[in-house]
Amino acid sequence: MATYKIGYLVGSLAKGSINRTLSQALIKLAPADLEFTEIPIKDLPLYSSDFDADFPPEGRALKDAIEASDGILFISPEYNRSIPGALKNAIDWGSRPWGTNSFARKPTGIIGASPGGIGTAVMQSSMRSVLSFLDAPQLNSPEAYVRFDPEAYGDAGEVKDEHTAQFLRHYMEEFAAFVQRVLAANAPGHIGDDDPESRK
Repeated sequence: MATYKIGYLVGSLAKGSINRTLSQALIKLAPADLEFTEIPIKDLPLYSSDFDADFPPEGRALKDAIEASDGILFISPEYNRSIPGALKNAIDWGSRPWGTNSFARKPTGIIGASPGGIGTAVMQSSMRSVLSFLDAPQLNSPEAYVRFDPEAYGDAGEVKDEHTAQFLRHYMEEFAAFVQRVLAANAPGHIGDDDPESRK
């Protein structure tokens, strides 16, 4: 069975982040053919084009981790109805210098948890606009706007509520299938719609 390397970014820097708890739950419920590595973002300086000529080690490490991944999963809260600054900063680093966008053609998924009923929906909408510009294919369905109930999760991310576990397991199964489809479509020798051979 093929194994797919998934890099994941947690959009909160808080030690007790509910989205970090969610990330551990997703990993536990994911199909066995997904192998997860966190891509850290907390030590990145604020991006500036002044760095483009000589990227700092933190920026190079981020880009290397993205490029080594078969797919990228974003697990993030919503701050002020948008993307948390630390996560947006990481995305800016990963997309630069111009012409070296590490997210291009990487299959991506977006999920987030919030104590409120909105469940990070507006943040995810903002993320979709950014990732579309970066040519990063996105899992569009199922959408996952998680209202976080602390009683449904254990300290190590185990999910105690079976309804929640079923939903998150389904999301990860769909994400795994999406990663496989995108990688197959991008594989060398694949005949796509823009290939003259496909129109004969």
